[in-house]
Amino acid sequence: MNYKMIGRITSWILAIEAAFMLPAVLISAFCDEIIAGRALSISMIATLLAAGVLNRLCRKARSGMFARDGLVCVGINWIVMSLFGCLPFWLSGEIPAFIDALFEIVSGFTTTGASILTNVEGMSRGLLYWRSFSHWLGGMGVLVFLLALLPMSGRSSTSSYSMHLLRAESPGPNVGKLVPKMKQTAMILYVLYMLLTVLDVGFLLLDGMPLFDAICTAFGTAGTGGFGIKNDSIAGYSPYVQNVCTIFMFLFGVNFNIYYFMVMRRIRPIEHDEELRLYVGVAVLSVALITLDIRSMYGSWGDSVRHAAFQVSSIMTTTGFATTDFDLWPSFSKAILLCLMVIGASAGSTGGGLKCSRVILLIKLLRRNISQVLHPQNVQVVRISGHAVDEKILERTNAYLSAYVLIIMVSFVLISLDGLSMTTNFTAVLACFNNIGPGLELVGPSQNYAMFTPLAKIVLIFDMLAGRLEIFPVLLLLTPRTWRKW
Repeated sequence: MNYKMIGRITSWILAIEAAFMLPAVLISAFCDEIIAGRALSISMIATLLAAGVLNRLCRKARSGMFARDGLVCVGINWIVMSLFGCLPFWLSGEIPAFIDALFEIVSGFTTTGASILTNVEGMSRGLLYWRSFSHWLGGMGVLVFLLALLPMSGRSSTSSYSMHLLRAESPGPNVGKLVPKMKQTAMILYVLYMLLTVLDVGFLLLDGMPLFDAICTAFGTAGTGGFGIKNDSIAGYSPYVQNVCTIFMFLFGVNFNIYYFMVMRRIRPIEHDEELRLYVGVAVLSVALITLDIRSMYGSWGDSVRHAAFQVSSIMTTTGFATTDFDLWPSFSKAILLCLMVIGASAGSTGGGLKCSRVILLIKLLRRNISQVLHPQNVQVVRISGHAVDEKILERTNAYLSAYVLIIMVSFVLISLDGLSMTTNFTAVLACFNNIGPGLELVGPSQNYAMFTPLAKIVLIFDMLAGRLEIFPVLLLLTPRTWRKW
């Protein structure tokens, strides 16, 4: 294990995190929020000091990194980043309990959007900004951002770990390079990410939305996180704003490779993309079915379509915004939303869930296994979008599904110790593990997670991290063999 290289990368991550706290400090200063500004300033200085000390201790790190090192590095960095990121909430006293502050920031960085706050609007604007920005930073991944900045990415010494870091942090069964150099791939991803975010802010401002509201809402939409700055999430805004959020949530749930192909005018890969077809098809079908089911609850077909489209886009992309209390919808509509929680968005997007590409692979694996039972001598290759899928990816997909089901079962049992209803407990685990936020009943869109005990919150924190990091980086940290020498 290359501990010093991991430590050095961690120091860079902490330095970036401290730099990103500065706008929140300035907002608090502008709004005369003395306590919040002091808490943010202290947190920023403490984070910078930790980065400096760690960088000093690991300055002689040897080059090179194996896949195991990359996975462990990602897991450690997300935990360390969260521990320092929660300090402003805790030091300001706006979230007095440390475990609650940690829950809130982990929910932010993992783009989950599950909150313990009972009065969001009572929070200072500086901390509201930091809370919302955590979505944007965690959506594409802070290590991907680091790779875009690394001055050494062209060297072989750095490229050996760049791919491992990108693979470990990016969502989906497989990650490839858009261009030969990893630095350029990371830069392309973040440029697309920033352009779409700016475009989102621009459309929100057209309706007269305050700049602060537009920026924070765009952060939640871009990162598919769902932290709102109003107690009613997005319900209090105009239908225009809700429709803009619907469209951009859906766009951020698309594999970013599609946007790269569009920019490069490569239409053929887009036309043959099976994941994109499934993503769009499931969304359109879900909107149509839910609209028919909830028609009697709203005044017009237009309102029914707007709420159905918004919640389908919000849940499928695992954003978690809400325009209405969908916990009051008929069982059929809620069943569809639960299925969308599991399916999730596309691989290579900022969305969570199982991912549409994995759903396709699992369906094709099932079909191949059935065919092999009927025709044992036949050799069948699984293809997706016309390309043969490596057997190692299929093995990892099966392993991921096994771990996915096992973690949900164990987490469900553990948080059931709190004595809440089965629906509350199960949807809380499902919503946190798939990085969605709201579930049903006591964790519905009009509720929060404050009622859970510290133990349950720790379990849900683990679920949020495991879901965002595709399980294995977090599991490796808990495996004794990880820390042994080869």
